[in-house]
Amino acid sequence: MRFVTIEHDGVERVGVVDGETIRVLEAGASLLDLLRADGARLEEAGERAMRDPDLVVAGAEAHLRAPLPQPPSVRDYMTFERHFEGVARRAGARTPVPPVWYAAPSFYFTNPNSVHGPYDDVAIPPGCTAFDLELEVAVVLGAGGRDLTPAEAEQRIAGFMLMNDWSARDLQVAEFALPLGPAKGKDSAISLGPWFVTPDELAPMRRGDSYDIALTARINGEVIGSDTVSSMSFGFGQMIAYASRGTDVRAGEVFASGTCGGGCLAELWGRHGPDIRRPLSPGDVVSIEAEGLGSQISRVVAGAPGIDFEAFRARRG
Repeated sequence: MRFVTIEHDGVERVGVVDGETIRVLEAGASLLDLLRADGARLEEAGERAMRDPDLVVAGAEAHLRAPLPQPPSVRDYMTFERHFEGVARRAGARTPVPPVWYAAPSFYFTNPNSVHGPYDDVAIPPGCTAFDLELEVAVVLGAGGRDLTPAEAEQRIAGFMLMNDWSARDLQVAEFALPLGPAKGKDSAISLGPWFVTPDELAPMRRGDSYDIALTARINGEVIGSDTVSSMSFGFGQMIAYASRGTDVRAGEVFASGTCGGGCLAELWGRHGPDIRRPLSPGDVVSIEAEGLGSQISRVVAGAPGIDFEAFRARRG
């Protein structure tokens, strides 16, 4: 099934996509609440929506929100070797892919409060002059666990979503000078959706422990890169299992693949130099798509100027 969250009469409602229509559940249901019931409630709700919806709306007229407007947490990985190699070249790395990258699927926590819908405008973060897109695929847990094996972890995947992890590359590079990792460089926006797709929908694309899902990124209608999910060096089960080592993972948590090969500007800059394409600026239209998961269209807009912290410190001195 393909679940969505729509805004109807000012209220968020969960529905199931049925051709050109959305069959909407009763008010008060949220996808996160349905996931917290170990998947059985989600399946039952989907069947109920198809059999006896509270209302039916035309898909073209629906205001789609992110399927999970505020997930409990979002872990973002870097599982595409081609992407890692490209951005490492931009950073001037002598060895584009260090041995430690192959040892385990590393991740960082990004901001679950910055989730945007699939067609929302996205503002450039304050102080950013090198705004970038990142084409990714994310999975969502339908049941929790601890110290999971990859097979156990994969059995807990309730759904898949298309994801754009927007990045302020100049802020990110500056932050990497400190031993902490990304902060404001990866804090401003995550676009999710349009659909939350259950694994059975993607079964025809299954290849071993991965999927032949085609991925494409465009800026103003021009393709900047493409890849497939099967290019990931780690599977989603491995990613979740690694995250669960010594800690609990819970229903509703999001685990993102990291940027696919060719799915961002930073990789192009690393391979071809900064003049190959300018950073995103107000008015640009970014579209990403994944076979079976739908597409997003986001317009980049100007953001707030923010505080000049150097001037602020000078005044305090």
